[in-house]
Amino acid sequence: MERLNTSMENTLVIYNTLTRKKELFTPINPNRVGLYVCGPTVYGDPHLGHTRPAITFDLLFRYLKHTGLKVRYVRNITDVGHLENDGDEGEDKIARKARLEELEPMEVVQYYTDRYHQFMDALNIQKPSIEPRASGHIIEQLKIVETILEKGMAYVSNGSVYFDVEKYNQTNHYGELSGRKIEDLLSNTRELDGQSEKRNSYDFAIWKKAAPEHIMRWPSPYSDGFPGWHLECSAMSARYLGEEFDIHGGGMDLLFPHHECEIAQSKVAHNHAPARYWMHNNMITINGQKMGKSLGNFITLEQLFTGNHPALVQAYSPMTIRFFILQAHYRSTLDFSNEALQAAQKGLDRLMDSYAKIDKLQASNQSTVDIKALKTNCYAALNDDINSPILIAHLFDGVKIINNVIAGTAELTADDLNIFKQLMQVMIEEILGLSQTKKEANPEDSAVLNGAVDLLLNLRVEAKTNKNWALSDRIRNELQNMGVLIKDTKDGFEWELK
Repeated sequence: MERLNTSMENTLVIYNTLTRKKELFTPINPNRVGLYVCGPTVYGDPHLGHTRPAITFDLLFRYLKHTGLKVRYVRNITDVGHLENDGDEGEDKIARKARLEELEPMEVVQYYTDRYHQFMDALNIQKPSIEPRASGHIIEQLKIVETILEKGMAYVSNGSVYFDVEKYNQTNHYGELSGRKIEDLLSNTRELDGQSEKRNSYDFAIWKKAAPEHIMRWPSPYSDGFPGWHLECSAMSARYLGEEFDIHGGGMDLLFPHHECEIAQSKVAHNHAPARYWMHNNMITINGQKMGKSLGNFITLEQLFTGNHPALVQAYSPMTIRFFILQAHYRSTLDFSNEALQAAQKGLDRLMDSYAKIDKLQASNQSTVDIKALKTNCYAALNDDINSPILIAHLFDGVKIINNVIAGTAELTADDLNIFKQLMQVMIEEILGLSQTKKEANPEDSAVLNGAVDLLLNLRVEAKTNKNWALSDRIRNELQNMGVLIKDTKDGFEWELK
């Protein structure tokens, strides 16, 4: 469907984590946007925590394109160099999984990358423009290591290369994104095995010498080894978006140290920060605690879709999960519970069931509803830092309009009806990415149920015509007790299951 033209489209304001305030979004190049988002480390099935950044930046991607901008969206796959506890010591997460399952590391990578794509497709998340792998960009990463060493901002120690944070901080501010100070980092950093390789505990690896048992390794002037986790995003964002681009996104858990290190590396290698705007989605919590693999409290998407997890009382559809996440603003925490998911399921059903009736609306000679105000409100919500819960609230105003027009208590002219239909389609399908989900039922059983309810309601219409109010009321009450919601209309009746 063609884009809805509105003056509200080009006033997008986003919260910039770097400046800690909302700012008008102005692309570096007019009509083009470069967006980089940190993707998954592929050593296990995607879980609910992975879903939030995927949906958050899918929403941003969709809206930027809707406003007429050409977007290059890069979301990486981390398939090397991400060590346990997100630090510089321990075992590579993928290599550890490969060792435990007696597989080649790239077998693990391929399997879980395919699984990630499978579940993202189920959630109706659009594919990024480019999805580079860290292992495919070792040359670019080594080039950055060489540049940082040449500028004296890194040092070689026992075959590994570490970024010299203290020296960098003499002319820059390490901690500008996270607000942390070197003094606090020094006092809060615990001693780790191999810590003596570093001049300071807060220095971070940009190249690691591989231990003899380490499978994933590449030759370099410093050692046979592998790149530091933080380095891949600096290299791949510069490769595909340029040394300076518009938006860098990711989860709040990546803000420090991952994104802080990216800024430091890029400032040294390219003489400026990589991105103008930094956007971070907040965490999904379970009982108030961050959900994640390292904490062992995560629920995979497969478990959510099948209901096969001790914390779940039922299965939830991909669209229910998507709607659950969109109901909260991306910068707010979102606490998991069955009650919250069930409420999301009911809200989604109500929205989509009403939306399915939109083609039944008939035009009138006048409008008793201000559709232009609804349209303005929808765009205002999106332009206010992609405020999806406010947008959804306005879409439920649209639900009321649908129900009232069907009931004959509201009217729309042909022009307003066309604008309304287009607005609801764009907001629900194109931007929020919601789609109708088929109810899990046997088609033959559904046909029998539909026929039986229609028969009873037609008998009720006859009873009302014959002024047999007792029979009419009995049919209505009995059906409602069985979970059938009945709505009388000027053309007869409509019904749906609770």
